Amino acid sequence: MISCAEALHCENPLKVEADWINDYGLENGDYDITLVDTELATIIPTPLDMGAVYQRLIVNTLSSKENYVDGIIRVYNDEICDVIDNYNCSAFYEPSYVIARAYQNGGF
Repeated sequence: MISCAEALHCENPLKVEADWINDYGLENGDYDITLVDTELATIIPTPLDMGAVYQRLIVNTLSSKENYVDGIIRVYNDEICDVIDNYNCSAFYEPSYVIARAYQNGGF
């Protein structure tokens, strides 16, 4: 389905969202990205900023035997997300090769 993203642009986004939730068994989480120490984190990245971070991580660590969906699920289920999503540290600002290396080495 990911590889068909260009063709899905004319679909109702809520239907696509509902299909993905159903097809991949996605569940709502309770993580609140705005709970930060304002002395450490003066700027909270936008969803597009974080999407770019995760997209690069997924693509940079994708194996030849994986499709994009498998890569997304693999990365989003890794503990490194807890570090990247913790805006009290600067992991999400690191260059993509540093984040990919940290992922491959099991952490920062």
